[in-house]
Amino acid sequence: MDQKLFTYDIIAEDPKTHARAGVLHTPHGDIPTPIFMPVGTKASVKGIPTETVAALGAKIVLANTYHLAMRPGADLVAELGGLHAFMNWHGPILTDSGGFQVFSHGDAVKLTDEGVRFIATDYDGSHVFWTPEDNMAIAQKLGADICMQLDQCPGYPAERSFVERAVELSSMWAERCYRAHTRPDQALFGIVQGGMHLDLRLRSLRHLEECGDFPGYGIGGYSVGEDHDTMFETLAPLASEYMPRSKPRYLMGVGNPTTLVRAVAVGVDMFDCVLPTRTGRMGTAFSSEGRLNFRNARFAHDEGPIDERCTCPVCTGGYSRALIRHLVTQREMLGGILLSEHNIYFLLNLMREAREAIIEGRYQAFHDAWMASAGAADY
Repeated sequence: MDQKLFTYDIIAEDPKTHARAGVLHTPHGDIPTPIFMPVGTKASVKGIPTETVAALGAKIVLANTYHLAMRPGADLVAELGGLHAFMNWHGPILTDSGGFQVFSHGDAVKLTDEGVRFIATDYDGSHVFWTPEDNMAIAQKLGADICMQLDQCPGYPAERSFVERAVELSSMWAERCYRAHTRPDQALFGIVQGGMHLDLRLRSLRHLEECGDFPGYGIGGYSVGEDHDTMFETLAPLASEYMPRSKPRYLMGVGNPTTLVRAVAVGVDMFDCVLPTRTGRMGTAFSSEGRLNFRNARFAHDEGPIDERCTCPVCTGGYSRALIRHLVTQREMLGGILLSEHNIYFLLNLMREAREAIIEGRYQAFHDAWMASAGAADY
């Protein structure tokens, strides 16, 4: 990696919390932090054209290494100019390793020190073997600005011995990913594992710091079954006290508004999740009133927007709650699309407001106001 292409500047730190505002520089543009990153698993944020995603305010999007490796294949993406050209998104892109998706195959997965063997039951049933080197080869063909190391993500609850083994394996694989990654215009992030055990988290972090100069760190293995208060018991000290100050901190797979607000307060910079689009397709919306279920009959005659305080194109574009409820209950695809657009904007705007509050030195007040609001009822 060319270090000059990937730098992280901290421009403000809140005086009463551990929140910070920064800028992550990449070859395809600057990323202001804190930031939420919409997920385009298969080279598409479901149902939303890339120009609309950009218009909503997204600065970076995600794609999934496992799914793209299965279809259409990393070689084809490379042949067509790489992921930016393929998905028609010309800003920064992050690809996760696909490890979470691989390990979700359950009994069809077999682990060794060398790599992971699995059956692609969600595709053609083929038997696949991935080493960390294979994973890096795929990531480099896809060509995202940021890629993630291959790791093992244990669920919750899990025996400590199982989590400890996942830390050992992820650490071993991090070294191999670091050695195998050679693309200069792509940054490789390490991933801190360790479940709900702070000592294992710190062991994982120490090993990453020792094995290479990663330009950023993912925080994996959260939001995998535990409640959010349990998550923060270890996330808060990890992010605020132990992770390197000069590197971006990326909490993987977390996307409800309240958790974002709380995590920014302890020093997290980057977030991603399928939640805004998945819940949108299910007929629900984030709002200043909390989570709204548009299958509810109370919206049938409601002429108002999804959220009167929201300035997204859906809320300001004349789409009533009554219409959206009708679309959702009739399974019209436009309902899910409109709710997905609103939900993505809601999280992007929340992080914009958080950033402003940090720069102005008032994030504690911003955090407390959110936690006291009806919007915090978003689970």
